[in-house]
Amino acid sequence: MALLVMKFGGTSVADLERIRNAAVKVKREVARGHRVIVIVSAMSGETNKLVGLVGDAASGAEAEAPGFYDAREYDAVVASGELVTSGLMAIVLQEMGIQARSWQGWQVPVNTTSAHGAARIESIPRENLDRKFGEGMEVAVIAGFQGVAPDGRVTTLGRGGSDTTAVAFAAALEAERCDIYTDVDGIYTTDPRITAKARKLDKIAFEEMLELASLGAKVLQTRSVELAMRNKVRLQVLSSFSDEPGTLVCDEDEIMETNVVTGIACSRDEAKLTLISVADRPGVAAAIFGPLAEAGVIVDMIVQNISEEGRTDMTFSCPVGDVAKAERALEAAKARGEFNYRELDKDTDVAKVSIVGVGMRSHAGVAQKMFKNLADDGVNIKVITTSEIKVSVLVDRKYMELTVQSLHDAFELDRAP
Repeated sequence: MALLVMKFGGTSVADLERIRNAAVKVKREVARGHRVIVIVSAMSGETNKLVGLVGDAASGAEAEAPGFYDAREYDAVVASGELVTSGLMAIVLQEMGIQARSWQGWQVPVNTTSAHGAARIESIPRENLDRKFGEGMEVAVIAGFQGVAPDGRVTTLGRGGSDTTAVAFAAALEAERCDIYTDVDGIYTTDPRITAKARKLDKIAFEEMLELASLGAKVLQTRSVELAMRNKVRLQVLSSFSDEPGTLVCDEDEIMETNVVTGIACSRDEAKLTLISVADRPGVAAAIFGPLAEAGVIVDMIVQNISEEGRTDMTFSCPVGDVAKAERALEAAKARGEFNYRELDKDTDVAKVSIVGVGMRSHAGVAQKMFKNLADDGVNIKVITTSEIKVSVLVDRKYMELTVQSLHDAFELDRAP
């Protein structure tokens, strides 16, 4: 019997009616002859409530701020949301005549590092699950987002943890496929809320999905896509609320034909920072970006411009929410004499728009077409970065939707290849 992993996110198990709806999909796969591992998130909004309770218990401290609470107890509290959902799902499946049982992370076990709140999965031994499947279990309902540290304490996996759990189980147990059920019916060429011409993709390559996820597409978390690509786990993104076909994330070799550009990602919460008149010397980039990394600032696009008299301007982008941290880190490093600059120019009203496609490897002129199209529309480009399958630009935030719509039309993404 082939093994299938099915993951249901928070909106898919938000209440008992939705849990029953998800259970119907699980029962259908059992009827088709699959053994099934179901990974569940906490009910929608439940994790945020639990995080808030931790903050209230820690003398009102901000629950996301390390040092104000015992991180091991934080995990013990926050992991409980998935335990409730897994138990309810198992009960509903049993009522449907399915041999199902719930599993907590430590019961499998899902072995992780001891970095509480942001643990990484190290191994998933399959012996316990294989034994239970051999005894007649048809469905294992596993609490996502959690595992067990070497000292036996419960851990949580951080952002995107349930998706990561699902892919890790699919890899460890050599599943036929990993189906991610969510509130959208697949992966689109761009955000359908921005352009009505957005088209749902039948298939997308791992590399393309990884770029889109890292550039702002919200359907899949970057960690889960990285894990799937590394272990060749075929992912399918489907809607919990319809029976429409989804989008398969797979190896590039499985896709017969593709457009030069597959999709467009955008992120409006970007900022552009420029250090003006920095000494142009070996090691200055490390001196700048070292303190930023230590401060937890997520740096993305980096451009260095050499000016006259041995000085340089260093421009980089980061999330708007990291600007204050970046400014403090840079000022502190300057005060310590690690490097010097004349001023820090901040632009917190920009957006990042990126075109992505494995076809860009073998086609010339893609960047030129992108830039000319934006010039014709009067959109000024502030920063450009490229990779083998991606071109990203920073533009004024007010032009973000225009930029996405314009490029979607220019590369004819509403047409199937």
